[in-house]
Amino acid sequence: MNIIICYNGKYPNLCSGNLTVTIDGIVWDFPDYCMCTGGSVWFDKEWNDYVAEGEWSISTWPENFPEELKEIVVEKVNEEIPHGCCGGCV
Repeated sequence: MNIIICYNGKYPNLCSGNLTVTIDGIVWDFPDYCMCTGGSVWFDKEWNDYVAEGEWSISTWPENFPEELKEIVVEKVNEEIPHGCCGGCV
């Protein structure tokens, strides 16, 4: 199976790019804001900020996307797209 991941999210809003996945020549355009970071941002008592990166998940899938391919696509996304969180939403 040939899977090609195309994603254009970048700092300062890494999670708000467009995701397109091509599987054996079939192109799947994902909805806007479908990517969710497993990372987080927090502040200590002195208001120093910290950013932790985490693996991606996909919250919204294209209509009729094959259920049996979802886990494979999430794995491929995590292999190819730098992990979030960029902290852009803070």
